[in-house]
Amino acid sequence: MSYGLTFSPFLPLPALIAVAVAAALLAGLLVYSRTRGSVFRALALAVGLLALANPSFTREEREPLSSVVALVVDKSQSQSFGERTQQTEAARAQLAERLGKLSGVEVRTIEADSGDGSVDGTRLFSALSAGLADVPPERVAGAIMITDGRVHDTPENAGALGFSAPVHALITGRAGERDRRVALEKTPRFGIVGQKQTVTFKVTDEGAPAGARVPVTIRRDGEVIGRPTVTTGRSASIDVDITHAGPNIVEFEVPPLEGELTQVNNRTAVAIDGVRDKLRVLLVSGEPNVGERTWRNLLKSDANVDLVHFTILRPPEKQDGTPINELSLIAFPTRELFQTKIKDFDLIIFDRYAQQGVLPQIYFDNIVRYVRAGGAVLVAAGTDFLDTGSLYNTPLEEILPGIPRGEATDAPYHAKLTDPGKRHPVTRNLPGSESDPPHWSRFFRVIDAQARSGTSLMSAPGDKPVLLVDRVGEGRVALLLSDHIWLWARGYEGGGPHIDLLRRLSHWLMKEPDLEEERLKLTVSGRDLVVERQTMADQVPPATVTTPSGALRTLTLAQVEPGLWQAKTPADELGLWRAQNGTLNALANIGPLNPKEFAEVTSTRDVLAPIAAATGGGVWRLADLNGQVPRLVQVSASDRLAGEDWMGLKTRDVSVVRGIGLFPMFAGLSGLLLLLGVITAAWVREGR
Repeated sequence: MSYGLTFSPFLPLPALIAVAVAAALLAGLLVYSRTRGSVFRALALAVGLLALANPSFTREEREPLSSVVALVVDKSQSQSFGERTQQTEAARAQLAERLGKLSGVEVRTIEADSGDGSVDGTRLFSALSAGLADVPPERVAGAIMITDGRVHDTPENAGALGFSAPVHALITGRAGERDRRVALEKTPRFGIVGQKQTVTFKVTDEGAPAGARVPVTIRRDGEVIGRPTVTTGRSASIDVDITHAGPNIVEFEVPPLEGELTQVNNRTAVAIDGVRDKLRVLLVSGEPNVGERTWRNLLKSDANVDLVHFTILRPPEKQDGTPINELSLIAFPTRELFQTKIKDFDLIIFDRYAQQGVLPQIYFDNIVRYVRAGGAVLVAAGTDFLDTGSLYNTPLEEILPGIPRGEATDAPYHAKLTDPGKRHPVTRNLPGSESDPPHWSRFFRVIDAQARSGTSLMSAPGDKPVLLVDRVGEGRVALLLSDHIWLWARGYEGGGPHIDLLRRLSHWLMKEPDLEEERLKLTVSGRDLVVERQTMADQVPPATVTTPSGALRTLTLAQVEPGLWQAKTPADELGLWRAQNGTLNALANIGPLNPKEFAEVTSTRDVLAPIAAATGGGVWRLADLNGQVPRLVQVSASDRLAGEDWMGLKTRDVSVVRGIGLFPMFAGLSGLLLLLGVITAAWVREGR
C-alpha cells in the first residue's frame, strides 16, 4: 500500500498560473499595506487557488513482481563432444533446484540452437533476446549460460543486451583439449569439363604445435586422386580434373590427431559443377532421307553443341567413275576427322549410313578403339542396315548390340517401352508412355534384328527391338532400328516426344550423371535430406546415412516410380552428409563449406569473459568445480556480482498496480466549509 497526492485543475494550466500570479500580487499588497486581516485574506486567496487546483489524496494497492533469471542451455552440435552433454545436464539440474528455492524468482529456461541446421554457429544471445522479449528490462535479475564457450553472436558491449544484469557462464569440456580439422579456403563453383580447377585448403591442429606434416587423402566422386603431405597451419592447393558435367564431389580427409576431441571435422567436401564448353558431335549421314533434317535441327537448336555434319549426297546407283576427290569443291577432311581428331568428339552419329567407299575400313577400326576408350556412337539405322554395305559388315560389328536378320517389317505399330525401358533414365516417364497404346504417333518400319547385348528400351510387336543401348569398354553405343522417328518431329498423328528421347539418349551416351542407370544422389528439399536411388533392379537394400556428427541412420527406400527409389530424413545438422547404398556412395554438404560449429570445437572461457566482466558476471569451467555449480546469491545493490565460488543475481523491486483510491480534498461540503472558515476568520479579524 502506498499513498500520494495528485492534482486535477479545473482551469487550464496557463489560466491557473495567471490566477496564481494575480493572487500572489494581491496577497503581497495586502501584507505590505498592513491592512487589518491581510494575513487571513491572503490565506483565503491561497485556499481558493488550491481549490481551483483540485488536489486529491491517492492510495495505491501494489503487487510485487518476481525477478526473472534466464537459464540458457547450449544444445548446439559441438555440445555432443566428449562429456559435455553429461556436464550440461548435471549443471542444469543443480541450477534448476537452487533457483527453485529462491523466493520471488522466475526461471526462464531457454534451449539455444537445438540442432535443426537452420543457422550456422552457436547463437546464445539471439536465443536469450527472444526468450526475454516479453520481460521488461527492470525485471531481469541475470542470465546463466551453460555452454562450451564457442558462441558466435557475443555482443561487443553490455549495452547491446537490452537489460542491466549480470551474465554468468558455466563452461563445459576440459582445459587442454586437442582437435585437428581440415578447412576449405578457396573453392570454385564451376569448372569446364576436361579442364582443371584449383582448390585451396588448410589443416589446423588446435592444442598441438603447428608445423606437423600430415597426409591428406583427396577423392573425386569417391575415387582417390591424390595423397599429398601438407604442413599444419599452412595453406595448400591441389589441381582437380573436372571429368564430367554436373557435380564433381571433391572430398578431403586427414588422419586423426592423437587424443583429439572429435573426428567430425577431419573431412570436408566441395561440389564443383562441371560445365561442358561445347558438345562436339559428328553427324555422318548416308543417302538423302526425310529424317536427316530431324537430326540436324535437333543438334543445331542447342547452342551448346558444336556440330560437324558429314553427308553423302551421291547415292551408289549414280556412281560414274568420277574420283571421290573431285565430287566436291573442297575435299572433306575424312582423315583428320576419323584418325587425327576423332578423340575430340563427344558423340558420333551415323544416320542411315552405308559403305560407299568413302571411309576406309581402318577408320572404322579407329571408331571401335574410340568407343572402347570412352567415346560414344549412335547408329540410326534404316534399310541400309540390311544391305551388303551395312555398318554391321564393318569392324563396328563387334560393338553393335544388335544383329540384323536381313529383312524389315513394314507395317504400322506403336513403339512401346519395354519393362527395362520403363526403369531406364533415358525412357522412364517419357511423355505419352503412361497410356496403352502410347500417346504418340505410329512408326511404319522396324529393322528386324536380334539383340545380342545391352538393354532393349523400346520394342515393336513380336518383341522386336526398336532401341538398344549398351556399354562397350569405357564407352557407350546405341542402335535405333527405325528410320521413322521423323514422323514424331513432323507431328504426324499428333507427333511424339522425339526431342526428349533423342536428347536423353545423346546425353546418356555422353555419360550425363543424372542419366546413369545405377546412381545414388543426395539432395536437400526444404528441411529434409532426400536419398534418391536410380536402379534397373527390382529391389534395393536400405541406405545408410552418416550425419555430420557421425551418427548413422538406416533408411528404407520406397519406389516412387519404376527405376526410382527415395527416402527422406530430417536435415537437422550442418556439415557433410554421406549416404551409402550397396557399392554406391553420395555426398551432400548442408550449409557453408566450413560450418562454424566444427571450425573450432575446443572449449574456451575467452569468448564470454569480456561480456561477463562488463556486466559484473563470472565465468567458471565446470570441470574445475568438481561437479558443483557456484552458489547463488541475491544482491540488492553492489557492483560485485560474482566471486570464486558464487554468482550473484540482482534483487529487483518491481511491482504492478492492482487498485487505486482517490480522495479529493475540496470535494463537496468539506471544501466549502474550509473556504468559508478562512473567509470568516478574515472578516472577524477585520472587524476588531
